[in-house]
Amino acid sequence: MKHLKSRSQDLRSLFENNITIEYVAEPLKSVSSQADVLEVFEWMRKQDFDVVGIESAETITGYIERSNLISAKSGQCGDYQKLFHSQELIAISTPLMKLLPILRQTPRLFVLDCNQVSGIVTCGDLQKAPVRMLLFGLVTLLEMNLLRLVRLYYPQDSWQKFLKAERLEIAKRLWRESQERNEATDLLDYLQFCDKRELVLHQPALLEQLELKSKRSGEKFLKSAEQLRNRLAHAQNLVTGSSWQDLISLAEAMETLLIRCEEIE
Repeated sequence: MKHLKSRSQDLRSLFENNITIEYVAEPLKSVSSQADVLEVFEWMRKQDFDVVGIESAETITGYIERSNLISAKSGQCGDYQKLFHSQELIAISTPLMKLLPILRQTPRLFVLDCNQVSGIVTCGDLQKAPVRMLLFGLVTLLEMNLLRLVRLYYPQDSWQKFLKAERLEIAKRLWRESQERNEATDLLDYLQFCDKRELVLHQPALLEQLELKSKRSGEKFLKSAEQLRNRLAHAQNLVTGSSWQDLISLAEAMETLLIRCEEIE
């Protein structure tokens, strides 16, 4: 564990080179520009579609939003069409890593495939497995690095006197159970995320190097990371009690902290 091989760069490389937004985007449903707007509005309402593409000559040329059709009295869908803005478009080959910060600024993006709009990606698509894999990778690497820092700053099991007695006993119990199965390694390996967090935050030098404003703010941030890890592990909604903007900000902050952890030798 001292010479940790898994790095944030490795995770970024994996997702930049192999996993693109193609794996999370949905096909964009479309209707003819000549379709009756009232019929399409009712169809969108029943299907719970917020936006659909407008098709002309078998090509999606723009889109309509359901919210803009509420006051429509008559006419064709083409009359209410919005043209695609360059800031709303994203290539299907875009790495998944680059999607998160963009979606923090906009609720949706239209996906370009061979210069034709064919799909759509929204914050809701961040619930899908590829994004969960990315987030779980980040939080797992972060936890591994917290353990590495505990090993580095607490030599010869000195960490034990800084851990609450009940927390230490839990680790020892898990360690003994593994011993009985001939699986035990090091007692430190049986610390939980919260234990590693407390030990790292107890070191003023680490607070400074990790650029955490204070022990309290560091605790709040790492608790959010732990809660995210738990939601991911149990396949729960990723934004329960939060928002997509908060989740994306948390992911970016985790990556930044991870890089700082890796710089400490």
